[in-house]
Amino acid sequence: MEYSPLKTKELLEKNSFNFKKKFGQNFIVDENIINSIINKSEIDEETLVIEVGPGAGSLTNKLVQKAKFVLCYEIDTSLKPILENNLKEYNNYKIIYEDILKRNVCEDIKNYNYKKLYLVANLPYYITTPIILKMIEDKVPFDKMVVMVQKEVGDRFKAIPGTKDYNSLTIFLNYYYNIKKIMDVSKNVFIPKPNVDSIVVEFSKKSVKESVNEDIFFKLIKDSFVQKRKTLKNNLKSYNLEKISKVLEKYGYDLSVRAEMLSIDVFIDIANNL
Repeated sequence: MEYSPLKTKELLEKNSFNFKKKFGQNFIVDENIINSIINKSEIDEETLVIEVGPGAGSLTNKLVQKAKFVLCYEIDTSLKPILENNLKEYNNYKIIYEDILKRNVCEDIKNYNYKKLYLVANLPYYITTPIILKMIEDKVPFDKMVVMVQKEVGDRFKAIPGTKDYNSLTIFLNYYYNIKKIMDVSKNVFIPKPNVDSIVVEFSKKSVKESVNEDIFFKLIKDSFVQKRKTLKNNLKSYNLEKISKVLEKYGYDLSVRAEMLSIDVFIDIANNL
């Protein structure tokens, strides 16, 4: 019988599967959404795909049909028989039943040959940001990440200066990647249905980053947003405010500006002048 995400619920019931809230389990069961994610990800036979939280394998089943190999990380071992059933026709995948946050992904991928490395996943809401930050901090060499996340979180990832969603995380992520929204996803296409809608966001690796001392830059960002409603003058009292002021003047600002108003380029310029 050909696999379809619509059969997921039946398979889960057959295996007496109990959804675990602690793992943020909400499985997508809409084939159109899954196909859209696959198509927009532009996966091909030269791509190694990392998937975090394959769940019942609805997305995984489509990934293995397009990618050279799919390496999955699943924390819930009770999903093993369901995943094996859904993927029984394929041999170009491996599932590591461990917490992704405890794995050395760079070591894991050394076992594979590939030309492109993508992360494609419906990320568990409760650890979305820690997963993405781990991938960056561990320097996993992703060319692209296409992830479904809680809409509120996705809005922060792709926020622009001067908006309520713009914060230090936005700048950190945008230093490494160009980020854009792929599509909105209704909460009605999941089982069980979550309380919020989702968004699919694409992270494309920047080929060239601005030259900056990253230690100074990231500390500056963190300190600038330590109290978001306060001005730079208040948040950066321990810095050389005269130097910061001179840089801000170039962009039409002064020390009374809040960090949320400044683009990543302004922060890079400040960091390079400290």
